[in-house]
Amino acid sequence: MNLRQLKTFLAVIRHENLTRAAAEVNLAQSSLSDQIQALEEELGAELFLRSRQGVVPTPAGAVLKAYAEEILALNDEAKAAVSAAAGSAGQSITLGTLETIAAERLAPWLSLFRKKNPDVGLKLKVGGSGELVAQLQQGSIDVAFTFDRGHQDERFLTRRICSEQLVLIAGRDLQARPPASLAALKNAPFVATETGCVYRHLFETAFADAGIATPPIVTEADSIATIIRLVASGTGYGLVPRLALGHAATRDDVVELPWPGNPPAASLIMVWRRRRVQPPALSLLLASASDNLQPLKPADVRLQRAG
Repeated sequence: MNLRQLKTFLAVIRHENLTRAAAEVNLAQSSLSDQIQALEEELGAELFLRSRQGVVPTPAGAVLKAYAEEILALNDEAKAAVSAAAGSAGQSITLGTLETIAAERLAPWLSLFRKKNPDVGLKLKVGGSGELVAQLQQGSIDVAFTFDRGHQDERFLTRRICSEQLVLIAGRDLQARPPASLAALKNAPFVATETGCVYRHLFETAFADAGIATPPIVTEADSIATIIRLVASGTGYGLVPRLALGHAATRDDVVELPWPGNPPAASLIMVWRRRRVQPPALSLLLASASDNLQPLKPADVRLQRAG
């Protein structure tokens, strides 16, 4: 096995399509097929099942995926460690985060970090929670800021930052009354993020834990800011992170309603790859996070019960 073959193999896994995978790794489709065939011959196992619907990994391919990701990550780690020891390491970090977290939680801290570490370059990538996990596994980001869903992976280290509460909002023109119970919301129209997003997961879990059917989702949006605007226009109710409301909470067209029972909440965490030697720039960032991203602010003490 060589690194190029493993990169090609992982591209096919990501796209489940040979043509798109070939475009990503800058190969002709025939050359990509040759690489996969050579890999299968060397390992003595078929790695993919091919059909008109696409290409999916076999059980053997699924096993190789984890090892391929680890081999490529270790290769990058070795290069970074050698460069750092030789004094030629580039001081840069790529962070991945959810849109809301980037705007409301990380911006002040990152500004402070840059002032104290002007030689460290920062790149911020915004995406959904599933995208962030994939990018961290692929090594395209150094650290991810997302909400904890209880998934454990020994390849990564996790640090809890704080607990973020979700709040129920409605358009003021709806003249909505505070719901007496979750059951009172079972037929209410909601605007929510797409399935797979951590916010959608928290929304569905809140009702599932109470044994109540999930209310109808009348509109899906991939942005919390868009959800707030849709709620303000009267499309339906929304369940959004309190930190995302910002100035929206003082707008005349949005009203916050009390959640019946304990409000849903999630732990905001930062996740990074476990390494033998951390890159110097990442070590600086982790130290800064320990000092300046406090687990709980005094104003957030009320969230301890929900977390």
